[in-house]
Amino acid sequence: MLTLAVVQVLVLNRIHIFNIATPLVYLMLPLHFELGKSRWSALVWCFTTGLVIDIFANTPGVAAGAMTLIGLIQPAILRLFVNDDDGESLTPSFKSMGWLKYLTYSLIITLVYCIAFFSLETFTFFNPILWAECIGGSTLITLVIILAIEKIRS
Repeated sequence: MLTLAVVQVLVLNRIHIFNIATPLVYLMLPLHFELGKSRWSALVWCFTTGLVIDIFANTPGVAAGAMTLIGLIQPAILRLFVNDDDGESLTPSFKSMGWLKYLTYSLIITLVYCIAFFSLETFTFFNPILWAECIGGSTLITLVIILAIEKIRS
């Protein structure tokens, strides 16, 4: 968690592609929670990660709220992509799920996070085009970076 937070705060928060897309690699933390991980520990880890990002990125409560939502829904989304015979100790990755299932799983988690994050950040839909561009751009760039890191890891 510490490495992802440091990279996010020191490097990636300063990258804004076309002034709309920001990579959010700290999403790798909830993406790799084991299937049998207790719900409360996932929520605590996600909230803590979001809080650390909020403190250093000056986004009061936005990342913490969105990460807590992801910690809450991640086990249910992961169960959609794994078989019952995979066991409770499955850690999501290219190797354990296959590339298409992992890609779809990562896309759903990233998209839900970006929708929650940018909705909380703007708090109103004053400019829905910019809101949609931020969600789409950040989802795409985050997913590309997460998949590249996952490919390097495997």
